[in-house]
Amino acid sequence: MLFGATDVLLPYAQDYGWIIAIGLPFTMISMAINAMIRVDGSPKYAMFSMVLGAINIVFDALFILVFKWGVTGAAIATVMGQVASFVVSVVYVFRFRTVKLEKSDFRLCGKICGNILSLGVSSFITQIAITVVMILFNNLLKTYGAQSEYGSEIPLTDLGIVMKVNQIMLSILVGIAIGAQPVIGYNYGCKNGHRVKKAFIIAIIAAEVIAVIAFFIFQFAPMAVVSLFGEEEEPLYNEFAVKCFRIFLILCLLNGFQTVAAIYLQAIGKPVKSAVVTLSRQIVFLIPFAIILPIYLGVEGVLWSGPIADGLAFILTLALILYEIGKLKHHAKLAAEHKAACAATSEDIKDETQQNDNCLNDDSADTRIS
Repeated sequence: MLFGATDVLLPYAQDYGWIIAIGLPFTMISMAINAMIRVDGSPKYAMFSMVLGAINIVFDALFILVFKWGVTGAAIATVMGQVASFVVSVVYVFRFRTVKLEKSDFRLCGKICGNILSLGVSSFITQIAITVVMILFNNLLKTYGAQSEYGSEIPLTDLGIVMKVNQIMLSILVGIAIGAQPVIGYNYGCKNGHRVKKAFIIAIIAAEVIAVIAFFIFQFAPMAVVSLFGEEEEPLYNEFAVKCFRIFLILCLLNGFQTVAAIYLQAIGKPVKSAVVTLSRQIVFLIPFAIILPIYLGVEGVLWSGPIADGLAFILTLALILYEIGKLKHHAKLAAEHKAACAATSEDIKDETQQNDNCLNDDSADTRIS
């Protein structure tokens, strides 16, 4: 009930929730190991372990369409995919290229744990924020939807579809950003500002291409997406679904920049700023507008809170990134000046040494003449 489930939807949510909870430990462990596999220099294997989790698509069709198990079948299929990814990921632990695990490695080190937690706090906050937003949105939709012609169930169902589709897009964007993260982090540590900037720009371009494609689909073919979740003849259902896509995701084309920027700040050792970027969209801007706008706009006010938060978060993110890029250029300039100064000093020392050698040679020749 905390997530805003109505009496009609609650039994389905319970059936799905109890089963999906079984797969949570497998998901958490496989995701952690997957990151290690990428760092170990096996991105293809890491991708394979993640893609293998999509095996649930096949079993979804089997359990839902053939066996008629409904949401229970969907939950079982999802857990099967999670377990498959877990098994493949654990197998790789015994094949690490760069490290050899020993018993001492499993002892917790406060400093190392602190570093891991500081760098991972942005992603952690992102996931918590998504959960908080879902709880708030579901309850707002339940309350204000009941006051509209759509009722409570239609807004809950339609925005649930939109959130799921949006999460797919964000997952792709995060994948692009995480792929660039080690390149950015390594070159930042080596003080190679040119490569840091180049990797950042490439990641933004790739992410924005995905975001723009998603924007056109959401704005001009929303029912094509909705139909993937099942056909519905109810006109109000289809009408509100189209509104959800066209209003809530109208500024999704800005998400590519925001996602890459958050991971970029994380990669250069700015976890607090990365967390600020994440929180600005998910909590600081989104939640207040989601609470205020429905008072005046009804259930559609919940939808308009999305683009407003996206726009304001984009402005804040752009300001932080421009500041960090400016610092990067300044540091690169100082490094170049230092290198030039060192080269000049080395040349002066070489010239002075040559002069001293010449003087010694002259003195030696004078001595022989005498």
